[in-house]
Amino acid sequence: MPIYRYESRTADGKVQTGVLNAPNLAAASQQLRQRGQYILALAPADAGGGPGKGLNFSISLGPGARDVQNFTSQLAVMIRAGISIRAAIEGIAEQAPNLKFREMLQQMKRDVESGKPFSEALLRYPKTFSPLYINMVKASELSGGFSKMLDRIATYLTQQIETRAMVVGAMIYPGIIGTMAVGTTIFLLTFVVPSFNTIFKGKEAALPAPTRLLNALSAFMLNYWYALLLGAGAVAWGFVMMLRTDWGRLWWDKTKLTVPLFKKMFRAMYISRGLHTMGQLINAGVPMLDTLAITAEISGNTLYRRLWRAVYSAVKQGKKISAPLMRSPLLPRSVVQMISAGEESGKLGEVLDEVSEFYGRELRTVIKSVTAMIEPLMIVAMGSVVGFIAMSIILPIFKLSQLVK
Repeated sequence: MPIYRYESRTADGKVQTGVLNAPNLAAASQQLRQRGQYILALAPADAGGGPGKGLNFSISLGPGARDVQNFTSQLAVMIRAGISIRAAIEGIAEQAPNLKFREMLQQMKRDVESGKPFSEALLRYPKTFSPLYINMVKASELSGGFSKMLDRIATYLTQQIETRAMVVGAMIYPGIIGTMAVGTTIFLLTFVVPSFNTIFKGKEAALPAPTRLLNALSAFMLNYWYALLLGAGAVAWGFVMMLRTDWGRLWWDKTKLTVPLFKKMFRAMYISRGLHTMGQLINAGVPMLDTLAITAEISGNTLYRRLWRAVYSAVKQGKKISAPLMRSPLLPRSVVQMISAGEESGKLGEVLDEVSEFYGRELRTVIKSVTAMIEPLMIVAMGSVVGFIAMSIILPIFKLSQLVK
């Protein structure tokens, strides 16, 4: 059974320290509260110690989305168990595997100790804690229900991580197949085709056009491979630099919404992300203008960012949310009608949650169908390339054998 170190204050004001056995952190805090003690600090006895502490490969890496999600979930459990936020952050910091995140949590603990609200302590790290996270925490500090809000944030982060993993997973398969196709082609052109040149030497005029083309490609790759590497690197660098420009990013975001096989997947992802974010913020009590500004920033696509900024401007002028959405092709008309109905009924947050959940399910379905369609397409493409090379090698053999006869 795990051992926990604690620091507590008794009813007569005395501070005590010690250890106790409990199956989990919540059970340990329950034991102390049953003794009538106020918990000042509570953490596993081996937190931060043990073998391997001196070697941490994440020392140069910042915290990721999973680190933030784990921190939020643990903090919600500890706050609900009656542990003070200072002690909860300290306990989580001692167990954090990421050294940079541990330093951040320790600084947040010092900020809270100095009297700052938790939301203000989060403002130090805008790259780690999103505006959505900070505003939801701030809303809970004003309205109460801090642990419930943390649970809601943790659930939101979990869904975003799962969605991102699904989309990345859908891209991995075609990436692997494409890499294998390119690798196979390079191998055939640089190792297999040159070995047949000795057979065809002196008979170039009798070779069919596909074979001559294949030999030219093979010779070019063997003699100018460095130019191909430099060219591929230049194209990759140019693409990355283009994406850093406004027009390049706009072009790429438009492309993702127009490519036949992927446009439905990206469309469902952007709609689900935007509406889910709006629903969470509205249900948390965040002001509407702040909600729309945050939704625009986390949309992930230039076109959807412009859409939500247009909604922000309209609401700022006293108009309804649905007014600018009606004029945009980025949201289905049925979704806009449901948003309008939610505005009229005063249940906009609930409507947005339901719609985003529907598009979350659609996204999972679309990803499965896209993956199922990509597999045969990539196999056909790879088979065509290999088949062309094989045909170009076999054709002259048949042709030369006929000439010999």
